[in-house]
Amino acid sequence: MSRQAPDPCELEAKKDALIATARRCFDRGLQTNAGGNLSVRLASAEAIVIKPSGVGFAECTRDNLQVAHLDGHLDPSPFKPSKDLDFHADLYRIRPDINAIVHCHSPWATGYASAGMEIPCLTVQTIEKIGRMPLIPLSANGGPQTDVEISPVFRDTSVRAAVLANHGTIGVGKTLMAAQYLAEIIEETAHIAFVRDTLMAAHGKTHADLPKYGTAMDAAAAAE
Repeated sequence: MSRQAPDPCELEAKKDALIATARRCFDRGLQTNAGGNLSVRLASAEAIVIKPSGVGFAECTRDNLQVAHLDGHLDPSPFKPSKDLDFHADLYRIRPDINAIVHCHSPWATGYASAGMEIPCLTVQTIEKIGRMPLIPLSANGGPQTDVEISPVFRDTSVRAAVLANHGTIGVGKTLMAAQYLAEIIEETAHIAFVRDTLMAAHGKTHADLPKYGTAMDAAAAAE
């Protein structure tokens, strides 16, 4: 089968962008050097660049990143494909608006997910940038989520982020930086939610107001 080869200049640039994003994830404590994954779509071929299995976020290089075609073909590589490759590829197939995916095991958000709790969008930023972070349960046999569990949630084009029970988070975007920002907002919001819930419990509070709008413009428009 003939496949279009990626443009070398684009491939080099996308690899460099992925390396920088992976390093930012690691430096900000969203991901230890094991686990998690991130990928970016190529415009010059029906393919993506993705971090392989066994390569840490701080260890990504041009030589160890893989090119995976959306038809399932993987360009020759000495590294094992990511365990998450199937769900990454499927999200790109079903959502043409997604050009990048950042999946990490950030601790505050994964803590909420492991408790079976959806992270509330309790800041104006999360209302504006995300809207809702669906909680996706483990697979039917208790294993990690795959495209079977993840893709149906993301078929809703309004979904930009999700939390995987006992697993981690997913942020998607038009660019790697956009997806990375969502990964950071998810973790920040989970941290804030934990602090809020702890303080409320300590002071016997059972209710706290949540924002309805993410921007003053939206709030003003709703009042008209």
